[in-house]
Amino acid sequence: MTNRNTTVWETVSKALLGAPELSASEVAEQAGVTTGQARRFWQALGFPRVSNEAQVFTRQDVAMLRAAAAVLEREHLDPDVLVQMTRTTGQALARVATMHVVSIAAEIERVTSAPDLSDKDVADAVATLGESLQKSYEPFLAYIWRRHLLAAISQTVATAGGRSSEGEMGSVGFADLVGFTALSQQLSDLELAGVVGRFEEIAYEHIPDREGRVIKIIGDEIMFSTVDVTAAAEIALALAEACEADAVIPSVRVGLASGPMLAWEGDLYGTTVNLASRLVGIAYPGTVLISDEVGRRLAADPAFTLRELNDVRIKGIGRTRVWVLRRPVPDDPKASKEARRERKRRENAAKAARKS
Repeated sequence: MTNRNTTVWETVSKALLGAPELSASEVAEQAGVTTGQARRFWQALGFPRVSNEAQVFTRQDVAMLRAAAAVLEREHLDPDVLVQMTRTTGQALARVATMHVVSIAAEIERVTSAPDLSDKDVADAVATLGESLQKSYEPFLAYIWRRHLLAAISQTVATAGGRSSEGEMGSVGFADLVGFTALSQQLSDLELAGVVGRFEEIAYEHIPDREGRVIKIIGDEIMFSTVDVTAAAEIALALAEACEADAVIPSVRVGLASGPMLAWEGDLYGTTVNLASRLVGIAYPGTVLISDEVGRRLAADPAFTLRELNDVRIKGIGRTRVWVLRRPVPDDPKASKEARRERKRRENAAKAARKS
């Protein structure tokens, strides 16, 4: 680090966490854990290893390590589980912190570029900006976590007993923007950010409202899951329809599968997930391709129309039957009327459940 960067880092650290005055070995000793345990916790948060002698830690680091050790003792928790939770939380909050700093990046640039400010003046100004972010967003983050904690507990209670020996049962889908690579070469960074932002907005408009969960968004692809296969089908069609009608983003392909999955660090794994991912890769633009398991479970549902395709060979899975999922055909008034009634009934039931 340059002298200015060191001064800024120390000043901001003091403002947000306390004075950086302890080494790794001192933190471990004061927290009552081994240096190896402390290092493992630190790296699980997503930070690089530091030497045992570097005084970069604060009293708050000691307090957090003590709290982690207390959780292990009080809850009889496996240390590996705590590390997994720490790793997942660190990954999520690293993204959140980066996005928050974007809001003050221009001001930081202005301050650090001012020729008449000393290193101390720059450090104090940046620390003030950091403190402002902390005061604004820390309560907000705690509130969001509590809300999601409530939702996760409720979902776990609702699905208790619905797990197979292979893992969690449910449906998983992928929605992939068509031609995104070519599009990214034609648009400016700002325009591309607008496309990705609109795609995320559509996802959060349609997935949670249909009892689904956004697992992750990686640029041009969204992964979602639901407990109920019918809700998953509604999400898949809603995403395809919304993207088709949107003026900003291109069409999407959607792949959907149901079965056992492994839930790990906020993500889902297993053959069911792989199948859904493969299906989205072979779907035509604007269409929803579903696995045979999903097709058989939706076959009698008047809210959907299914078209069976020939068996296809899917890499890593083998030959399997797949279906195209659509809304009922418009020229069948009876089917359309029944489908509208069924969708209305489900929407009312979902609203009643949310109110209760």
